[in-house]
Amino acid sequence: MFITQKHVSRRSALRGLGATIALPFLEAMVPARTALAKTAAGKVRLACIEMVHGSAGSTAIGIKQNMWAPAAAGKAFDLSPSSLMPLDPLRDYLTIVSNTDVKNAEAFELPEIGGDHFRSSAVFLTQEHPKQTQSSDVHVGTSLDQLYARKFGQETPIPSMQFCIENVDAAGGCSYGYSCVYTDTISWASPTEPMPMIRDPRVAFDQLFGVGATAQARAERRTEDQSILDWITADIARLKRDLGAADQARLGDYLEDVREIERRIQKTESFNRSGDERALPGAPVGVPDSFEEHIKLMFDLQAIAFASDITRVFSFKLGRDASNRVFADSGVKTAFHSASHHQDREDRIKDFQKINTYHVGMLPYFLNKLKNTPDGERNLLDNTLVLYGSPMGNSNVHNHKRCPLFLAGHAGGELKGNMHIKAADGTPMANVMLSMAHLLGLNDMTSFGDSTAAMNLNAAGDTTAAL
Repeated sequence: MFITQKHVSRRSALRGLGATIALPFLEAMVPARTALAKTAAGKVRLACIEMVHGSAGSTAIGIKQNMWAPAAAGKAFDLSPSSLMPLDPLRDYLTIVSNTDVKNAEAFELPEIGGDHFRSSAVFLTQEHPKQTQSSDVHVGTSLDQLYARKFGQETPIPSMQFCIENVDAAGGCSYGYSCVYTDTISWASPTEPMPMIRDPRVAFDQLFGVGATAQARAERRTEDQSILDWITADIARLKRDLGAADQARLGDYLEDVREIERRIQKTESFNRSGDERALPGAPVGVPDSFEEHIKLMFDLQAIAFASDITRVFSFKLGRDASNRVFADSGVKTAFHSASHHQDREDRIKDFQKINTYHVGMLPYFLNKLKNTPDGERNLLDNTLVLYGSPMGNSNVHNHKRCPLFLAGHAGGELKGNMHIKAADGTPMANVMLSMAHLLGLNDMTSFGDSTAAMNLNAAGDTTAAL
């Protein structure tokens, strides 16, 4: 069912009882006399990542000491003083855009004052101002990830996926007259349709690999502690017989990645069911107590979904506004939200920078995973556009100026990398996202949110172009 003259369809899959595993890109998927670059391997993936509470680099002290953005624009920038230092080994894939504002996250009317934490996330990927409501009549805008999924995500089994690390309220009102849904998601299919986010790695794994036809079947499989690979051994053997040595090795590595992710999820579930005290007692059983392990699992799931072309679009929310989680591995024992209110004290701003650096330090794991995964003539990081940022600037005063932002990946060759672009004062972050849309092939977009111009993301100077 797989092989016709040794050609494997890009949409081939290994199937067993209640499980479907899509395949990574293989040389056998290239039809005879077809250039590798013209296959489905080179499609650009999009990963949009938000971290809340802005950055220490958005303060007056942080700007002076280059705690986020490096001092020099262009290619000869030094990351050593900044929270972006963990990305230095990947600088050829890095595009920093500093000094942009998210005006639509500001309060427009008197009743909105104080509600920054409860509307900001909804603005990040939409760059629109949310309607203040605690009812179901929410309204903001369509997010960038969903615009891309609408046009290019229909070719994949799952048009897009949305992940998060912290709990979501899912319904009801939060504070300052805002619905919790504005705080709980960064992805909007339309101005009135928020996309639910997945926190539990087990739920994400089951969705990606079609595990179990029903919730009961999935639950029964977990109690048996089986691997989904046990269900497809015959198909694996059949496929490998018709593959060359390179493809066999590639398939073997990919299946081992799937199994290793599954093992780690099973290990988490086993511990969380043991009755031992948990650091996150209210979290789902598949959620690790460790922030780092949780993020790595979610990144691994994204990487493997990109590799197998199950989806090309992810949004990933790394934190929740006003979260007081403690990131002890950053070297700071102060809770996140409390640390963000540093009272402009230099010692506390430096502590907040340590937390920012710790969060950015999670990204190289994901980026290297993509870089080390072949994808046609390139690798996955060459064919991916990663966005990381926050819609808040100086969290001590809840402003939305000089917000942290960077891009990673080469977007299928459209983005050169090794670049720091310092935008002019007052430049909307929406300008960057409009430019991203154009890099991604959404060329008919003439504006996005409060954009004023597209930006040249491959040049340090003359970065704007009239709409």
